Amino acid sequence: MVAAATGGVKAAPLLDILRRRIAAEGPITVTAYMADCLLHPEHGYYRSQEAIGLHGDFITAPEISQMFGELLGLWAADYWQRMGAPAQCYLVELGPGRGTLMRDALRAARALPAFRAALTPVLVEASARLRGLQAAALEGEGAIWHEQIAAIPKDAPLLLLANEFLDALPVRQFQRGDDGAWHERCVGLDEATNGLRFLLDPRALPFDDLLPPVLRDSPPGSIVESSPPVRAVAVEVAARLKHQGGAALFIDYGYASAGVGETLQAVYRHTYADPLENPGLADLTAHVDFGSFALAAKRAGVTISGPVGQGAFLNALGIKARAAKLQQGNGAQAGDVDQALRRLTAPEAMGTLFKVLALTPPESPQPAGFA
Repeated sequence: MVAAATGGVKAAPLLDILRRRIAAEGPITVTAYMADCLLHPEHGYYRSQEAIGLHGDFITAPEISQMFGELLGLWAADYWQRMGAPAQCYLVELGPGRGTLMRDALRAARALPAFRAALTPVLVEASARLRGLQAAALEGEGAIWHEQIAAIPKDAPLLLLANEFLDALPVRQFQRGDDGAWHERCVGLDEATNGLRFLLDPRALPFDDLLPPVLRDSPPGSIVESSPPVRAVAVEVAARLKHQGGAALFIDYGYASAGVGETLQAVYRHTYADPLENPGLADLTAHVDFGSFALAAKRAGVTISGPVGQGAFLNALGIKARAAKLQQGNGAQAGDVDQALRRLTAPEAMGTLFKVLALTPPESPQPAGFA
């Protein structure tokens, strides 16, 4: 998907920093640009902005309805039983936002008291501001926080949830030039507007080895995306699962295999914007290449389930029955529940674009939700 809106450059503190950096060092890669926009220590989007909710720039599935987090909590409880009900496990969430998903998942977990007693909630979050919101949402739940996956304890199985985590990891963009070679797409200075613009590194680069070879023959001007950080997560989580057991569930918008086209997009106040406008003030994401993610995880030695559409996955977990239960005796909210159900599962909403993929150790039980 290409960002829809364009316009003049607005004042953004990070813009001046990027201008100075590019003037001194030359154009930067799209990967470096995304990383600065999202994670700059002072002016990065996730460090300084209220991202999620009506007052932010986007609304995620857990904020649409409690049903989403509750079903993921029950999914985790079910897999805990399938792997033999260990006495201790970690329920981990990557990129937990405001803590809504974990809060709802833990509420559902209490339906199986032995599971709730066995689990320790772990949130992997680098933003101090978001940690404060999560702590308020999870008061009394015994949650612990880490900044990186590597810091999660290794002494018990982990059940890992990651909703809209991978899409925020930086991507590389390659563009085929008129010379027939592939070049890195970069961000440089636009002298005419005093803003930023895309350009190509003049050096020819080898094509990414995890992208389908057929894409190499795409016509000049074609753009393909690759995300080494996304694949690194696949490898790191796979190593954890092989060592300590458990299962990992990734939910995000994206495509089943790599293709030609730019998906880098910016969202500012619920509206698509130019990715080069307002750096640090707008959310930047790219669609997830689940095919490359799955291949990296498979090479790392784990079993892949999916990807399947979010709608099919939630329906398999029983979201319609949960919706009916919420509507019983609560006619005032029945319409809201129906609307949330449609947004989460309908093909024209989130049901098809959003996909679900699970990783499990070799010879482990298949998780629920995957036919």
